Amino acid sequence: MKARAKLFALLRAFFVEGSVLEVDTPSLATTSVTDINIESINAQMGNSLGYLQTSPEFFMKRMLAAGSGDIYYLGKAFRDSEQGSRHNPEFTLLEWYRVGWDEYQLIAEVEALISEAYKTLNNSKITIERTSYSDCFERALNFDPHTVPIELLRSTLLDQGYKDWANETRANCLDLLFSEMIEPNLPSGLVTVVDYPACQAALAQTYVDEKNRLVSRRFEVFLEGMELANGYFELRDAEQQKQRFDEDLRLRKQANKSKITLDENLHQAMRAGLPVCSGVALGVDRLLMQLCNVSSIDEVLAFPWKQC
Repeated sequence: MKARAKLFALLRAFFVEGSVLEVDTPSLATTSVTDINIESINAQMGNSLGYLQTSPEFFMKRMLAAGSGDIYYLGKAFRDSEQGSRHNPEFTLLEWYRVGWDEYQLIAEVEALISEAYKTLNNSKITIERTSYSDCFERALNFDPHTVPIELLRSTLLDQGYKDWANETRANCLDLLFSEMIEPNLPSGLVTVVDYPACQAALAQTYVDEKNRLVSRRFEVFLEGMELANGYFELRDAEQQKQRFDEDLRLRKQANKSKITLDENLHQAMRAGLPVCSGVALGVDRLLMQLCNVSSIDEVLAFPWKQC
């Protein structure tokens, strides 16, 4: 509890010094994310259905479109069916957006923040490294994840014993291969992986790289092999974003998952104009796990789910 309080104070001081405004967003709303890999916790509101928010992202983007400038959120988020050594259905999220920054400027700030947390709470330094998603796969599996045929991805998973993955999507195959064969072998310290495949762009912009591959301007940060943060050079095209949401809904229907109503307020805000910006969401409980050198998220929560 003392380490958590000290970390919260450090985080807020860091953003005060960086002139980033702390904002508060609703925990309960009438819409939620469409991502097929994220399930919201439902709440019955009279005759209407509400959702505990999986992140403050949509509300923060509405603030950005309204001219808020640089903002951050430090508070609770919720996801259904997320329990385990690294997951709790209620967790603490730090999410922030920098207007006018690209993803590499934001990565540098993430590195600075985590380095400061280590220095303050552990009186120690951490090593910092950056690598590309493509390099990770080429070192571990000897193929380019951006261009490899889907059949090879599926056969690789079948060889690893995943017999039910013969018809999985490209994005899911890559995600499982990364989790099982790459993430456990990442270097120690703080590692940022950049340039994710276009099929995993989520809400990031895409670009054509020097090898003529379409890649997303998305990054993920890993600390001692544990995924800690996920960030984007944010997509600003409202219609392209809607197309991605529609594709999410198609995949959710195909997988017999719950139907989500699109957030029309977010769409209108995007049409009005999201400024050039980069954003990142960081799991505070996971950061605290690493700072306290513990293996279970329950050890850094005063009341984990099984005690609630």
